[in-house]
Amino acid sequence: MQTYGKDMTAMVKRNTADPERKISVMGIINVTSDSYFSGSRYLEKDGKPDLPEALRQIGRMFEEGADMVDIGACSTRPGACLIDETEEWRRLSPLVSVIRKEFPDKTFSIDTFRASVVRKCFDAAGDFIINDISAGEDDPEMLSTAGNLGLTYIAMHKRGRPENMQGLCTYDDVTSDVLSYFRDFALKAEKAGIKDWILDPGFGFAKTVEQNYRLLENLDAFSGTGKKILIGISRKSMIYKPLGITPEEALSQTQVLHLAALERGADILRVHDTAEAVRTVRLYRMLYGAGPEDWR
Repeated sequence: MQTYGKDMTAMVKRNTADPERKISVMGIINVTSDSYFSGSRYLEKDGKPDLPEALRQIGRMFEEGADMVDIGACSTRPGACLIDETEEWRRLSPLVSVIRKEFPDKTFSIDTFRASVVRKCFDAAGDFIINDISAGEDDPEMLSTAGNLGLTYIAMHKRGRPENMQGLCTYDDVTSDVLSYFRDFALKAEKAGIKDWILDPGFGFAKTVEQNYRLLENLDAFSGTGKKILIGISRKSMIYKPLGITPEEALSQTQVLHLAALERGADILRVHDTAEAVRTVRLYRMLYGAGPEDWR
């Protein structure tokens, strides 16, 4: 077990078994050809989004109980080659332009680190949640854009870029260092006028497999920030590599770690498999004493 500074011991921990605690499931739609899990990709061979199938999948996710759907067009997994801004918007625009008409009362997030893409999506679809893997570090206009538009913002911890991030995994203590990062980010968010932001520790981004597990083990350390905690571990290499399986084979093991994350204070599960994640949340509720009316 890792230890933390004196300030950590005084933090107020979230009561993870509280039946009033809101837990959300976020489905993943990737308008990409190279995201690590093939089942999340909705891009045709000609580079155009598979709009009908993406819309069907979004509808399916909401029917299965998803609270929101996250749409991304630029793969940022370790080792990925980033597409440019023009290509990112070319992939996103057909879907973003119709989602409000197709799903007028649903919540969406856009997975992008580019402020210009945020502005275009806002013009096309109105309010949404920004899901930025760089917490504003990859585009100096991002935080002010989020603040000016009044959008909820997901800030994720990472280091470097996809091509070099896995060489930047040196920490004094991964949990303490990531927590310190978000303390600094809180000041930046306040200065930029961001009223509502969500914390994502960044599993798999500039972290070794072992560091990912230590971060998950000590996830409750982040509850003292007062921010909702988003967990993105679905079918990731921290699951499939140690077990010698593929992402396609990692569904059941993903649910094991989703339960562990919920027990340690996760508020939002970002997932490829919404029906299974919703069931995991329900069983978590049952395990910790909530009645059927509180499962969701």
